[in-house]
Amino acid sequence: MSNYLAIATVTAALQQILQPAVKKAVLGATFGFSRPAADGSPSTPQVNVFLYQVTPNTAYRNQHTPTRRADGSLVRRPQAAVDLHYLFTFHGDDTALEPQRLLGAVVTALENQPTLTPDDIQSATSPTSKFPFLAGSGLDQQIERIKFTPTALSLEEFSKLWSAFFQVEYSLSVAYHASVVLMESDVTPQEAPPVEASNLYVTPFRWPRIGSVTSQAGADAPIVPGSVLLIQGTDLRGADTVVLMSGGEQVPASLSDTALTVPVPASLRAGVQSLQVAHRLAMGTPPAPHRGFESNVAGFVLRPAITNVSAALGPGSTPAEKITNVTVQLTPNVGPGQRVVAVLNSPSASSQQAYVSEPVIAAADSNQATLPILNVPAGNYVVRVQIDGAESLLTMSGGQFNAPAVVAP
Repeated sequence: MSNYLAIATVTAALQQILQPAVKKAVLGATFGFSRPAADGSPSTPQVNVFLYQVTPNTAYRNQHTPTRRADGSLVRRPQAAVDLHYLFTFHGDDTALEPQRLLGAVVTALENQPTLTPDDIQSATSPTSKFPFLAGSGLDQQIERIKFTPTALSLEEFSKLWSAFFQVEYSLSVAYHASVVLMESDVTPQEAPPVEASNLYVTPFRWPRIGSVTSQAGADAPIVPGSVLLIQGTDLRGADTVVLMSGGEQVPASLSDTALTVPVPASLRAGVQSLQVAHRLAMGTPPAPHRGFESNVAGFVLRPAITNVSAALGPGSTPAEKITNVTVQLTPNVGPGQRVVAVLNSPSASSQQAYVSEPVIAAADSNQATLPILNVPAGNYVVRVQIDGAESLLTMSGGQFNAPAVVAP
């Protein structure tokens, strides 16, 4: 494969294939590689070749696979694929039509031999040539041969091209496109160890889809710690089916194509939660479960439960600003960053009076939270807790709420 010398080698090899035709067309004609100059045409007959643009080759630029692994080690040599755009200008005595004779010689030569051969490249870079420093470019070993194609430029495009050469008078010219030059850097990839065994798995496409997530106790029943979730949908059954929740992978207690049940994990936090149904596939040697088809994500609200509650006057409490600290023990635990609010209500179902604490953001995992509430009159109250918007439940007896209850001092 070619290296960084390949572009210059293409330009040098151009002289190799065009010089005989140029000398035959006009006696004494020379070959140049400079930028069109502002001081006019050379006094002697000359063909000047100027590389004015290099563009990525569209066919090759995305063909190579990723060259590095996830750890940054080299898989294969990076390859740059470029096309070269040349401007040929022709100089000489216009009265003897030398520029036009040179133009005809170049066009005829490139039509007769539009491709650079390995011999042309080796001859152009040999120790006896003008460019011995280009030896070792590797261009002669490139699989794709460099081909020259005339570029059809409109008068407007030619005008724009020549306007790039500031204060340079126009000379008879023609544009050619050389494609493709493939260049690799001189780095050594790290070979991966050989594959000892390969496994091919064929499985029918079976995508589980969740329609609803409710409590097994009923569609309107709240989901609380200890509840069993009823997941309904289509294609839920797989060879190895699990339910993905923040508590990890849960194995269903019962399973069919349209419904499955799974207990709420004890580690799941109160609040809005999500789950997916996944079909695991046994792959590898020896076989090990891998996550295969996964359903859409469905959500549900897990309500917290109060297991114990107490109330006491808080430090700094005064008759003018009474502070009541309500301490609640909860299940599940409150996690770091969760927002906790306590609400006190009169046990009477008809009472509209409520006392709400300031929000407390939990700093650590705990089954207990202390929430200060201002100016709560002494008396009996029922207590609710909201964790990230999910509210605990109250129980009712004899037409009024009775638990969980607390006595405010």
